[in-house]
Amino acid sequence: MILTKQYRCIHSASCQCTKGHLSEDVIFLVFHNLNWNPKLIATLSCVRKLIDDLAKRVLWKEFCQTRAPKMLHDLQSSGSHIVDGNWRALGKLLIYCSGCNKGGLFNSIHIPSHFVYQTRFSRTSGKSFLLPQCRTDVLYVFDPCEHLDQGEEGDVGFFRGDFKSFATSKVRKMLISKGAKLHPIEVCPYCKAKLWSMLQAKMIPQSGSCRLGSYEHCIEYFVCLNGHMLGICTLLPLSVLSILSILVLRTK
Repeated sequence: MILTKQYRCIHSASCQCTKGHLSEDVIFLVFHNLNWNPKLIATLSCVRKLIDDLAKRVLWKEFCQTRAPKMLHDLQSSGSHIVDGNWRALGKLLIYCSGCNKGGLFNSIHIPSHFVYQTRFSRTSGKSFLLPQCRTDVLYVFDPCEHLDQGEEGDVGFFRGDFKSFATSKVRKMLISKGAKLHPIEVCPYCKAKLWSMLQAKMIPQSGSCRLGSYEHCIEYFVCLNGHMLGICTLLPLSVLSILSILVLRTK
């Protein structure tokens, strides 16, 4: 890959030195050999302006295309050269569970945010989170990140997802037609955009809790202006899920 944009020293406006600074080509090859390690990209972006700029333009895109090539191909198949929001936001969505703060977005308990080691996502699962009249929309949903034994809250699951071409989606049109209000304070942890509450808009179908394996009335999720989805649910105990699976199989 040829990188066209190059930077000179950024010590000051008058500094002319060109030695002792890595070129973008070298940085690109280093991260390529590291298989686009997301933790290193995030860490070094915080300490070097040059790497931060390169990460926004190139590194996060390469990471996303390496880790989720089929999803990326689908998200871009409408002709867009970049997914809704930005590449860094999508990269963060792939590897990061946002958790929650007590009194924050989900107003429940404090569960720290963290990196996730495995990411599985499904376009088919996304249909379960859409009302019947919106199921021509494309939504990729990631398997819930489980946080077990959270006191009175029980077993908590965090889930997240991403819409394709959210700006033209039926979900967005319905939210606007309903006059849904954006959250006055909280923003998307992945792109910092404003959030709609799907619970307040009464747009959470029962099929969502079935897909997650959660209690029917213990699911809540938000969608941001860029189409990123994040939610929380209370998971059913494994024994209950096993019984439900058997009953479903018997009815087929």
